[in-house]
Amino acid sequence: MMRSLYSGVSGLKVHQTKMDVIGNNIANVNTVGFKASRVTFSELFYQTTQSATGPNADTNTGGQNAKQIGLGSSLASIAVDITSEGGTQSTNRPFDIKINGDSFFVVNSSGSTYFTKAGNFATDEAGNLVTDSGAYVMGYVASEPGASLQTDQLRPIQVYASQFTNTEPAATSAANFAGNINKEDSNFASDLPITRNIYVYDNLGYQYGVQVQITKVSNTEYNVAATGVYSGTTLQDGLSAAMTGTLKFDEATGKLTSDAKLNLSITGSDSFTENPIEVDFSKVTSYGTDTTIDSARGTYAGDGTGKKVGVMTSVGIDANGNVVAAYDNGDNEIIGQIAVASFSNPAGLEKVGENMFAATLNSGEFNGIGQDIASTGGSFSAGVLEMSNVDLASEFTDMIVTQRGFQANSRVITTSDSMLEELLSLKR
Repeated sequence: MMRSLYSGVSGLKVHQTKMDVIGNNIANVNTVGFKASRVTFSELFYQTTQSATGPNADTNTGGQNAKQIGLGSSLASIAVDITSEGGTQSTNRPFDIKINGDSFFVVNSSGSTYFTKAGNFATDEAGNLVTDSGAYVMGYVASEPGASLQTDQLRPIQVYASQFTNTEPAATSAANFAGNINKEDSNFASDLPITRNIYVYDNLGYQYGVQVQITKVSNTEYNVAATGVYSGTTLQDGLSAAMTGTLKFDEATGKLTSDAKLNLSITGSDSFTENPIEVDFSKVTSYGTDTTIDSARGTYAGDGTGKKVGVMTSVGIDANGNVVAAYDNGDNEIIGQIAVASFSNPAGLEKVGENMFAATLNSGEFNGIGQDIASTGGSFSAGVLEMSNVDLASEFTDMIVTQRGFQANSRVITTSDSMLEELLSLKR
């Protein structure tokens, strides 16, 4: 039989395989995180009918090249273009995440670890961050809001788990007054004090208003006293507040000349700390403008404000993969961090379907712990997705070339058949 028949058959097979790969690439042109593959061929073993010879001085003959007949083509590789980045699609969904860099998300499906570039995540009934196929997105988690991340092993990222729905309250430990006291204020003219409230939190996160009265003694001197504790507009008979002091101003400059810090203590409930609340009046002036004095919790630097029990209002993911929860008491706490995996030869990863890859001996081993994406030089972008990296123009061009190659190999077979038919007709 003619060798060309089998060469043609081998050509048909490899071109059919290449068309299968092209078809799969085009089918996944809009698949999130899909990485296109390409096919390469190699020539088959050659049959040598005459080996090469060198020049022979004895016979006075020159050298001859080898005479070899090829036996067709074979499939050399189906390589995944895994390092080429796909286009970016904006979705504005908080759990759609794109990796900027060569690393991969780490996911766990049915107890097995896989890797993916597809960041179209959602949450399940238990509050876990999962892929569309239900695989857990893995990373580092905190035991509670504000706690350090546990980086000893990978765990499923829990976004809406019960331990993260609230943050603890804190008692107010400092307050301040700022603004102006006008010595000619209408209250003073009517022999009345200026009344303001300091709003503070106890250990349980309940807010109370402590009424403070400022009474004029002279044009440069004012007495300050706490006169009652209120919950809303209701005076709390079981609670009492104590704070007394005198504010003295320089008549020429309108600035304080006395100690500007007083201690406020609230008694009658175990929910208040034993330590007094330091109230800072150092920013108060006595100019000839309107009376604007008012209070705020905490120091001027914002410390010691206290807070109520925080209720989670939203969750977001920053550029480092930190899962940041926002609470209605002003807390913003990191409750987890998405981990990534990097490989020495990412092209050696094996596709397992559902946009996931598995590590192989040729990709390099996964260390089981993963990495902070910042350590890889990459980052995350939230609200966007990495789309397929399939180049349709290249795929259509390859399709034409592949079709022509398949057609040419089929012609080799039909032409060889015609030659054999002509040979058989010699007997006639």
